[in-house]
Amino acid sequence: MYEIVRYEGGVYKNNIFKEWIEDIGGFVLQEHVMQLDVYMTLAIPQNEIENLKKEAKKYKGKVIETPLAGTEIAVVAPSLSRHHLPHTACDIAEYLRRFGAKSNMIGLARGVGRDISQLREKEKRLIEEHDLAVYVMGNFEDCIKNKTHLFDVEVPVVVTGGPESLDIPYTYVGNLGRRSHRLRHGDERRALKNMVDKITELINKKRRELSYDPPVVPPVVVKDEIEKQVEDVFNILSPMPIVTQLDGLRVKLDYDRYKDKIENVKIKNYLLKDIADIRRSEMKNYILIKIKPKSEVEYEREHKNV
Repeated sequence: MYEIVRYEGGVYKNNIFKEWIEDIGGFVLQEHVMQLDVYMTLAIPQNEIENLKKEAKKYKGKVIETPLAGTEIAVVAPSLSRHHLPHTACDIAEYLRRFGAKSNMIGLARGVGRDISQLREKEKRLIEEHDLAVYVMGNFEDCIKNKTHLFDVEVPVVVTGGPESLDIPYTYVGNLGRRSHRLRHGDERRALKNMVDKITELINKKRRELSYDPPVVPPVVVKDEIEKQVEDVFNILSPMPIVTQLDGLRVKLDYDRYKDKIENVKIKNYLLKDIADIRRSEMKNYILIKIKPKSEVEYEREHKNV
């Protein structure tokens, strides 16, 4: 198993440090160089974390644990209007990034109105492509209770809103309702931290469930092989051309054009199409990869040989 952490240090001997990371079986998932400072997101074998911290000190760097790293989270608002997309949604999305998550903003087309709001099937599929969904709701208790049908998706859900507590069958975080200002006050910062704690609990629970029958190949290994074998990945104008998830990846290449190349990426003794479900994403025609669990791949291989 791999653990994803953030490294902050200087450019001094940075290439030597990256070679050391590769030698222990780790990966550099993302790297930003700003003048004399280097910021990297790393995937490291869990038994090498302490060695990484010791090695980082040699280069005057530090390792920061990021509990939500390697996850993709949907931040969902009832609509994209001023009324439903205030500063809280932007602040929540940005705050999640600080803890390592890749967050995507989603505004619903039919999310307005207590009695007429609805979740379109396409929107439901898009939200379910993520590891977790955060619904950013408003200040009124009655309004939130009458919109719980919007939260009916097959991924863990966290709901935020203005009331301090709310009796709904979903994880709820209060004191995060509509605001006309950025979330900078003490109670608002504490509410954001409480939200991250609740999200971390749900993500860790999902990680434990996956550990019982993990993906046959870790997503970071698949990411590394795609980058080695599909050169066009580096032509993507995005800071994260490939986004890792708990059990898969989102590749920001056109599905129709690159599907065959992605399917035939070789990973160990497999082709990617043999160990993963590769389909068209609901987001911009990207490629969505969901890696099959180890037991399923072994079962398919045994029956294929028979």
